[in-house]
Amino acid sequence: QVQLVESGGGLVQPGGSLRLSCAASGSFRSINAMGWYRQAPGKQRELVAEITRGGITNYPDSVKGRFTISRDNAKNTVYLQMSSLKPEDTAVYYCNADATNFDYTLRNYWGQGTQVTVSS
Repeated sequence: QVQLVESGGGLVQPGGSLRLSCAASGSFRSINAMGWYRQAPGKQRELVAEITRGGITNYPDSVKGRFTISRDNAKNTVYLQMSSLKPEDTAVYYCNADATNFDYTLRNYWGQGTQVTVSS
């Protein structure tokens, strides 16, 4: 089992920056790909950024150039640095991780979510 705990959400003005963190803990062989998703009221959950264990990243056009995902494999932690934030970035942000269990089965996990509000 893997627990994902997010932190760093909050209220920020348009144009501001915010950094989210997500730490994985529990019993597992390894944490593989990690990512961030978001869900705004009335909208579907969407990918914000993802990163492989080797550091390959992927972003949708809506955040490319403004958001940066990174990770610390030794700490099983993923970060999302968000800059030039816009009101449309307001959403609940969820951490996601693929883990390999000790029996070599694969499973996907979600964090509980952290609110990001961009408003003046």
